[in-house]
Amino acid sequence: MNRIQLRQFLLAMAFFTLVVALLPGCKRVIAPQAPPPATVTVSQPLQRDVVRWDQYSGYLSSPKTVTVNARVSGLIQEAPFQEGAIVHAGDLLFRIDQRPFQADLDNKKAAVAQARAMAEKNKADFVRSSELLKAQVIAQSDYDNTKASYGEAAASLNAAEAALETSRLNLEWTDVRAPITGRVSRMNVTAGNLVNGGSGVATATALTTIVSIDPLYCYINVPESAALRYQELAVKEKKADVAGAKVGCFLQLENETNFPHQGMIDFVDNQVDVNTGTEQIRCVFANPTTVLTPGLFTLTRIPASGRYQAILIPDAAVNTDQNERYLLIVGADDVVEQRPVKLGALFGTLRSITDGLKPGERVIVNGMQSAQSGAKVIPHEVPVPTQSLDALDSIAGGPPIAQAPPGVRTAYKSDSRPSAKARE
Repeated sequence: MNRIQLRQFLLAMAFFTLVVALLPGCKRVIAPQAPPPATVTVSQPLQRDVVRWDQYSGYLSSPKTVTVNARVSGLIQEAPFQEGAIVHAGDLLFRIDQRPFQADLDNKKAAVAQARAMAEKNKADFVRSSELLKAQVIAQSDYDNTKASYGEAAASLNAAEAALETSRLNLEWTDVRAPITGRVSRMNVTAGNLVNGGSGVATATALTTIVSIDPLYCYINVPESAALRYQELAVKEKKADVAGAKVGCFLQLENETNFPHQGMIDFVDNQVDVNTGTEQIRCVFANPTTVLTPGLFTLTRIPASGRYQAILIPDAAVNTDQNERYLLIVGADDVVEQRPVKLGALFGTLRSITDGLKPGERVIVNGMQSAQSGAKVIPHEVPVPTQSLDALDSIAGGPPIAQAPPGVRTAYKSDSRPSAKARE
């Protein structure tokens, strides 16, 4: 073996020895380290007096809707009103050519004067005949004729006066005036057109329409269970039905928040619709600013209870496992506990808990995905947000609603507490 081969042999042996020495090290297993506790956000339940609200979709309707028709036929001379404006009862809307009716009125006045003169003449003849009959100067038949002529003349005078009154009304009706106060629609007939008058809907020309706008009605359909609950609450508080108790209600339009319009229930239908299982309720709202318009769809809230104390947590903290609702509670040793609870009503973004939660306990409201039951966590406590609840309180009787219609029962004044079933 030469020197080169000896060198290669020694290098090979050294490489082999190194590989054999490294093999045991590759087989060693490093023990895994436990993950650090998850950081979660917790909040203590909020105890607060609340009012349960029911919310419904409805629509606004005008208490009075009038179609203004022509009562006499003729030519429209002028229409001195602005379309879409507010008009008051008695305002002039249209004027029909008065000349034919004035001429007819003058004719009827002349006829009345003629009939009155004839009646006076026949009266004088009748008085004279009465005296002559007593003196036995004229025959009974002459007296009877004079008496009949006087009666006929008096009847003719009455007929002439009635015809005069009809002509006077026709002349008055040439001025078409607003019968109610409200918002007027567009002109169906403009000046220069002939219109037909009359008492029949088919014959009279419809000139325009007027709807009253202050106050306005809001019609909603409520389930029969809710209607029974309102009735029970009204009887308990006011010893009256829902309409008689003047239960307060609140309304907002599509572009509004916080239900700024306050009214009261003034009508409940006399039967439940058997097809839908609902009962119609009507609320009345003052509309001094005329921002409410008949036909608009609305959201309406009605207090379904008096004030009562509830335990509230953010609704996002509630978890679901099939049909069970549960919360993740952090104990005194920062260990997570899964606890089933019973849910109550929703108040804005807060959910009331009727069973399974005590004041002072810490509920995980954020980071629930990384928190497991039985695991230890690092809790970071924050208060429960109350903005949505404050907004509901403002509806219940505080700002921004400063004035309530007289006699309206608002939830803020209520002392009744709903049953456990109602709170759920």
